[in-house]
Amino acid sequence: MMAYGHNLPWRSAIRVSQGRLRASSSRTVATTAVQSYTGRLSTRASSRTTATASSIPSRFDTRLPELLQQQHRGFTTTALRLKSRPPGEKDIIDEEVDEELKRKEKELKEKKQEAAAKEETTKVEASAKQGDGEGGAQSPGEVLKGGAAGGAAGGAGGKNGDASSGTAAAAAYKKSLTPDRALQKPMVPDIYPQVMALPIAKRPLFPGFYKAVTIKDPNVAAAIQEMMKRGQPYIGAFLFKDEDVDGDTIESLDEVHDVGVFAQITSAFPVNGEDGGLTAVLYPHRRIKITGLHARGAEAVEKQDGVAPPAPEIDEVTEEYEERSDKGDVVASFEEPMETDRRTAAGEYATSFLKKYNVSVVDVENLVEEPHDKKEPIIRAVTSEIVNVFKEVANLNPLFRDQISTFSMSQSTGNVIDEPAKLADFAAAVSSGEVKELQEVLEALSVEERLQKALVVLKKELMNAQLQSKISKDVEAKIQKRQREYWLMEQMKGIKRELGIESDGKDKLVERFKEKAEKLSMPEAVKKVFDEELNKLGHLEPAASEFNVTRNYLDWLTQIPWGQRSTENYSIGHAMKVLEEDHYGLKDVKDRILEFIAVGKLRGTVEGKIICFVGPPGVGKTSIGKSIARALNRQFYRFSVGGLTDVAEIKGHRRTYVGALPGRIIQALKKCQTENPLVLIDEIDKIGRGHQGDPASALLELLDPEQNSSFLDHYLDVPVDLSKVLFVCTANMTDTIPRPLLDRMEMIELSGYVADEKMAIAETYLAPQAKEMSGLKDVNVQLKPDAIEELIKSYCRESGVRNLKKQIEKVFRKSALKIVQDLGEQGLPEEKAITEEGKIALENAEKEKARIEGSEDAKKMEPNMESQTTEKPRVSLRVPSTVHVDITRENLKDYVGPPVFTSDRLYDVPPSGVVMGLAWTRMGGAALYVESILDTVLASSGRPGLERTGSLKDVMKESAVVAYSFVKGLMAREFPKNRFFEHARVHLHCPEGAVPKDGPSAGVTMATSLLSLALDHKVDATIAMTGELTVTGKVLRIGGLREKAVAARRSGAKTIIFPADNMSDWLELPENIKEGLDGRPASWYSEVFDLAFHNLDKEKAATLWKKQLQESKESKKSKSKDDD
Repeated sequence: MMAYGHNLPWRSAIRVSQGRLRASSSRTVATTAVQSYTGRLSTRASSRTTATASSIPSRFDTRLPELLQQQHRGFTTTALRLKSRPPGEKDIIDEEVDEELKRKEKELKEKKQEAAAKEETTKVEASAKQGDGEGGAQSPGEVLKGGAAGGAAGGAGGKNGDASSGTAAAAAYKKSLTPDRALQKPMVPDIYPQVMALPIAKRPLFPGFYKAVTIKDPNVAAAIQEMMKRGQPYIGAFLFKDEDVDGDTIESLDEVHDVGVFAQITSAFPVNGEDGGLTAVLYPHRRIKITGLHARGAEAVEKQDGVAPPAPEIDEVTEEYEERSDKGDVVASFEEPMETDRRTAAGEYATSFLKKYNVSVVDVENLVEEPHDKKEPIIRAVTSEIVNVFKEVANLNPLFRDQISTFSMSQSTGNVIDEPAKLADFAAAVSSGEVKELQEVLEALSVEERLQKALVVLKKELMNAQLQSKISKDVEAKIQKRQREYWLMEQMKGIKRELGIESDGKDKLVERFKEKAEKLSMPEAVKKVFDEELNKLGHLEPAASEFNVTRNYLDWLTQIPWGQRSTENYSIGHAMKVLEEDHYGLKDVKDRILEFIAVGKLRGTVEGKIICFVGPPGVGKTSIGKSIARALNRQFYRFSVGGLTDVAEIKGHRRTYVGALPGRIIQALKKCQTENPLVLIDEIDKIGRGHQGDPASALLELLDPEQNSSFLDHYLDVPVDLSKVLFVCTANMTDTIPRPLLDRMEMIELSGYVADEKMAIAETYLAPQAKEMSGLKDVNVQLKPDAIEELIKSYCRESGVRNLKKQIEKVFRKSALKIVQDLGEQGLPEEKAITEEGKIALENAEKEKARIEGSEDAKKMEPNMESQTTEKPRVSLRVPSTVHVDITRENLKDYVGPPVFTSDRLYDVPPSGVVMGLAWTRMGGAALYVESILDTVLASSGRPGLERTGSLKDVMKESAVVAYSFVKGLMAREFPKNRFFEHARVHLHCPEGAVPKDGPSAGVTMATSLLSLALDHKVDATIAMTGELTVTGKVLRIGGLREKAVAARRSGAKTIIFPADNMSDWLELPENIKEGLDGRPASWYSEVFDLAFHNLDKEKAATLWKKQLQESKESKKSKSKDDD
C-alpha cells in the first residue's frame, strides 16, 4: 500500500496502537492524527463493548504522551523525510524490517484466534436456527444484499424467534472478537456487483495507488457521506473518454471507458469555500468492468413514486463529523471500526439506499489477470528493463527517486521483480504519459502486454527527463558563463578606475547626455523630464533592466532637434525654376506653393500647413512633394499609411513594451534634424483600421494646426511642437477619407493629363530619363515625336503618365538589345568590361569552385565569398558613334507590339440608341457609352418593358428607371402619335460589363439614348454629355467635370453638355483642356434635347411607328378571322 496518499496506512496505525512505531525528528506522528485517533476512541466508547475498549495495549498508553508532544510535524513514509534525520539515529526502515518477523508471528496467532471466533459464531447461529428450522445465517451474496456484515451474525434471529436471540447472537459474536481484531482493517468484499460510479478526468487510477479527487456535486457528496456512515465506502472509478469533460455523474456509458477500478474511500475532507463539496481520497483495489448503467437515483425514485425526491441535505452529519471537521481532521476513514448499529437496506443490493440520491449506479464485474509465469524470459526481460529505466529516471528526477523508494518499502515481498503486474501499474501510475496509453495499461489483462505498454510510457518519461536535464544544463552553463564575464568585466573596470585609465561607463554616458542637451533649446517641460530621467540613470546599476530603458529614452530625447530649424528659401524665382524643372503643368499646385512662399517672405516665418493632393495614379502627386521641399530648402521625409492598422505607428509605443519606439513623426524629426521638415503622408485614403486602434483618428491631432503645437507621443510622453512642419498628403479619392480628417486638410485636385501635356512630359522628362537608365545616354538613339504621339494615342490613354513611362522605357530597352546584338562580341568585347579587380575575383571564384568539387564532402563545404567579390568588377562600354537608331510611328510596333487602342471612339458613326456619356473613375475620366435596342419586334400586342445590363449598381439602376419614366412622359407630350413606348420592350446596356458602374450622372445620357431609339434618330458622335436627371427633366450638378472634360477630349468629342450648375468648374479649367471643346451648360433636359436632336424631323418622328403598328394590328385581325 502506497504511503504518498496523505493517509495513515493501516499497518502503521496498528503499530501506533501497539506502541511499535517510534517518533523521531525525521518521522513523527502528527498531533492531529493522534487527536483523531483518541477522539474516535472517546466518542464511540458508548457504542463499543467493554472488551473492545479494553483491548488497546498498554504500550500505546505509554507512548501517547510522547506522541502528543510532537507538534507541527507531518506524518509521511516517503524517503524524502529520511534525509533530514539526525546522524547516529537508527533508521526507521531498518526497524520495520526487524519487526517483520514479529509481525508474521503475530499474524499466525491472529489466524488461530479468528478460527476460534468462527467456531463460536457457528454455534450461536445453530442455536438461532431452532425457531422454525430457517436460520438467520446468510450466504455471501445474501449478506451483500441484506446490508452490513453485523446483521448476518444474528440481526433477525429465527423466522419465528424473538429479537433476543438475534441480540444474544450479536453479543456473542462481539465477545468473540479479540483485542487485535478490533483494530484491523475491515475485509474488502471480493464480489461487489453494483457500485456507485464516479467518473475521473485527466488520467486513470491504478490498483494499489492512492488518488485524491474533488467532489462538487452535492448529491454525490451526500451519497459518499452516507456510504461511509454505513461502512460501505466502495465506488467504481472510470475515466472520461473526453479529456476536457469533467463531472461527478455519468449520463451515458459512451462518456467513460468501460474498464476502471474498484476503489475504497479511505477518507473525505470538506472543501473550503464550497458548500456541499468534498475531497475524497481513493484507494483502488482491483480492476472492474461496467456491464450496465442504472437510471439515475432521483430519476428512478420519481418513476416509481411519481413524486420528485427531496434534495439531499449535505450538512446533516453526526456530531463526531462536525467536531472533527472543525479540527481539520478527516471526516471518516476505513481504518475506523465498523458501526455496530447496522440497518438492513430495503433494496435488492446494499447500494439500494443510493436511489434517493441523483448519482450514477452501475453493474460491474471483476477483471481477472490472465495466468502468467513470472519466470518467463520475456516477462523477466521487460521487468528488468523497467527497473533499469526507473534507475535512469531516478538519477535525473529527484521526485521519481522518492516515489521509487516509497514503492520499494511498501512491497511485502521485498523484491519488486516478484510482482511484475504491480510493477507495471506503478510505472503507469507515476508516469505523465498520454491518457490513451495509460488507459491501455489499465485495460491490459495480460501481464506481458501490460508490462510492454508500461515500458513504452516509462521510456517516454525517460526521454522527457533527459530533455529537461539537457535544457537545465545548457541554461546553467550560459548563466555561469555570463556570471564569469560579468565578474571579469567588473574587475577590469575596477582596475582601470584605480589606474585612472578610464572612468566609469555610466559616468561617461551621463556626461555625454548633458553635453548633447546643452546644444539643444529644450522647452522647460522637456528639460524637467530630462533632468529627472538623467538623475534616475545615475542611480541605476548598468546590469538593471531599467537602465537600458532609461538610456534609450534619453537617447531619443536628445536626438530630437529641439529649437533647430533649417534656413528656408523664400525666393519666388528659385521656386518657379525648381517647380518647372521637375513638373509640367500643375498650375494650381504651383500657384499654391508660390502663395505659401510669398506669405513667408513678408512675415519672415510661416506656420506649418496641411495640403492634400487628390488625383488619379501617375499624375505626380508624390514627386511634387519632393519638388516643393527642394524649392523651399526643407528636409524631406516620406512615409505611407496605406493599409496601416496600428495607432502606435503614428503615436508611438508605451515605454513598458519590449522594443518600444516613438511614432513615425518623431522618427522623421530625428532623421531630418530640423523642426521644419516637409513630411509627405502617402496614400492617406487607404489607411486601415484594426483591433490595435484607428490610425485615422490618431491623425486628427497630428494634422490639426490648432493641436499639433503640443503633439504628445506615447513613447516620449512630452509635448512636441509640430506647428512648423509642412504636411503634404496624397490620395486617389476623398470618399474613403473620414470627414473630420478631410476637413483639416486643404484639398488640391490634380486631374489627368491631356495628349499635348503628355507629349511635353514625355519629351522633357520621361524620354531622357529612360534613355540614361538604359545605358544609351551618349548613343544616337532618337524617339521621334510622331512615335510618342502614337504611344499616347494607341497605347497609353490613362489619365497619368506612369504607363507611358513604362512604354518609353520598353522602347529604349529594345533599342539597347538591338544595338548589342548588331555589334556582337567583336564590337563590345567582354574582356574590356571587366576591371583588373574583377578578373582577380573571377579567377578566385573558379579556383574555389574546383576546390569544392574536388573535396570528398562537397555539400558541406562553404565557399569563401570574400575572395570572389570586389567593389567595382565592371565598367560600362562605349558604343561606337556610327550607331544610329530612330524610333518612328512606322517601326514603333517592333518595339512595343501592336496597338492596344485602334480608334479614338467606340463608334465612328453610332447607330440609333447609342450616345456617348462621361464618367469619373479612380484612374481619371472615361467615356461611357449607353446603348438601347428593341428587345422584340414592335407590335400592337407587345407589352412594354425595360431591361438593364452592364454591371450597374443601385444608383445607376435608379437613374435608368428615372430616365425611362421621363422619356415616356416626354413622348406623350411632344409626340403623342408616336406609341413606341406603349408597345416596345427596350434593352438598355452599358459596355464593359465586367467593370462595376455607379453614380447619378448618367441620367441625361440614358434619356437621350432611349429617345434616339424611339425617334430613330442618330446622335452626333462628337457630342458627349453628363448630368443627373430628375423625373421632371431638371439637370442637376455633378462632380469630376475636369476629369470628364479630359476624357471627352481624349475620345475625340467636340461638344460637351454639362449641368449649368457646373459652369464655375468649367471656367476654372485650364485653356489647354478646353481647347477644341465646346462646352454647353443645360438646366433642363429640353436644352439637352435641342442640342442632341437639333436636325430632327418632328413630323416624321411623330408618325414613325404608326404604319408598323397598324400593319401588326391588321395582320392580327386577319389571323383571328382565319381561325374563326
